[in-house]
Amino acid sequence: MRRRTFTIILAGLAGAIAICGPALAQAQAPNAGTAPEARAMLKHAVRALRADKQKALTAFSRGADGFSQRDLYVFCFGPDGKVDAHPNPAMIGKDASLLKDKDGKAFGQEMLKVAQPGPFAEVTYWWQEPLVSGDGAYGEPTTWGGLEKWSNDPVRKTSYVTRIDDHVCGVGYYH
Repeated sequence: MRRRTFTIILAGLAGAIAICGPALAQAQAPNAGTAPEARAMLKHAVRALRADKQKALTAFSRGADGFSQRDLYVFCFGPDGKVDAHPNPAMIGKDASLLKDKDGKAFGQEMLKVAQPGPFAEVTYWWQEPLVSGDGAYGEPTTWGGLEKWSNDPVRKTSYVTRIDDHVCGVGYYH
C-alpha cells in the first residue's frame, strides 16, 4: 500500500512539473523574448523595410519604432552579404558568410542560404545575448543609438530569417 501511494504521489509530482515547467522557466527569465514575439517583430520589420528601406535599417540598428523588445532585435544582411543592420555597432559591415558560433557552425552562411521571400526559415546557433536592464530595454545606448553591453558567454539562439528584396533579415530568441 505504501509503495502504491508513493508511486501515485511521484506520478502526480512529475505531471505537475511537466505542466508548470515552461511557465516556471519563463518566470525565471522575465526579460526573455519568446518565439511568437520574435516572429511578430520580424513581420513588423518586413513591413517597415518594404515601406522605407533606409529608415527601417536605421531603426533596426537603433532599436527604435518597436524594434527592440527585451532581448529581441532585428538584424539584416545587405545585397553584398554584409551586416547592415544590428544593434551592436561592432557587427556593422561584417561579412555574414564568415559568422560562426562557438562550435564553428557557419550560421550566417546558413541564413543566407535558407532565407526565402515570404516564409520564415529557422536557424539555431550560439550567440551573445544583449544584457537586459530592469526596465525591459536591452543594453545601454551609445551616442548614435546602438548597443554596447553584451554577454561574454554565448547562449543558444534560434532566429527566424526571411528574404526581403535584396536583404536577408531576422529576429531571434534566446533559449
